[in-house]
Amino acid sequence: MSKPVTLELPWVEKYRPRKLDDIVGNEETIERLKLVVQDGNMPNMIISGLPGIGKTTSVHCLAYELLGDRYYHLATLELNASDDRGIDVVRNKIKQFAQTKILLPPGRQKIIILDEADSMTPGAQQALRRTMEIYSNTTRFAFACNQSLKIIEPLQSRCAILRYNKLSDEEVLARLLEIIKLENVQYNSEGLQALIFTAEGDMRQAINNLQSTVAGFGFVNDVNVFKIVDQPHPLVIQKILSSCIHDNDLDKALGLLDGLWHKGYSAIDIVTLSFKVAKYLPDVSEQKRLDVIKEIGFVHMRVLEGVATYLQLCGMYAKICDI
Repeated sequence: MSKPVTLELPWVEKYRPRKLDDIVGNEETIERLKLVVQDGNMPNMIISGLPGIGKTTSVHCLAYELLGDRYYHLATLELNASDDRGIDVVRNKIKQFAQTKILLPPGRQKIIILDEADSMTPGAQQALRRTMEIYSNTTRFAFACNQSLKIIEPLQSRCAILRYNKLSDEEVLARLLEIIKLENVQYNSEGLQALIFTAEGDMRQAINNLQSTVAGFGFVNDVNVFKIVDQPHPLVIQKILSSCIHDNDLDKALGLLDGLWHKGYSAIDIVTLSFKVAKYLPDVSEQKRLDVIKEIGFVHMRVLEGVATYLQLCGMYAKICDI
């Protein structure tokens, strides 16, 4: 007989926090959620912040701690941006769930989690206003979104608004080291630095990049990480900028740029990374750094408008040489 195939979970799901205590970062906001658990009465809430910093996870942890293992799956409805979220969904799915009678412990309510709520149509948001009021005794709403401004004022006034900040490099590093230890991953410090540099405070991306690097190469170092995320190596960009700023050698800079261009990196990749590297370039005066960043900013704007040519990049580095 053949052995049953066991499917390996993505590490993002495998190590997703199950309790509020396990969530990394945003300590003050998490403390407020813990007080909600103690009190037992959850308000309608909007959680806003950048992707991958634990918004949806913390709502699920809150629901799990309020409802317990027995009721969590029965009394929680999650709708994501991947679902159709027009007015029909509000009238059918959401209203139907709000009307469903579920015997819960005293003082507990059903919880509807609307992920990526800022992508809901204005009509659907307007329809939610009445639903929230009619079923306020039995149902609570939690909206997770990147920009709370895209949620209409009447919904904002009915909710407590919690804002999540970007995770610090130390917080991302601590969680990565936990996973590395549990999964017995081979790595070096440059590999960890590359993971943190490419993630930019996004825990989900950091863990996904770690797993992809392990799956692809088996060893986590900086070269392997940058191959996986398909970004130019920052040291190459640093050499280009140093050639322009310190040596005033445009030919050397363009020779390195040619190498990146022929490897297939796009203009937006090169410009974005130039901006990141310029912020931390050593031995550059503050005024000069600001002038360089300003020049990169102008080219970034042109590239986003569609002028993503090799000539734009050459012009950018030529102007940095003049600075």
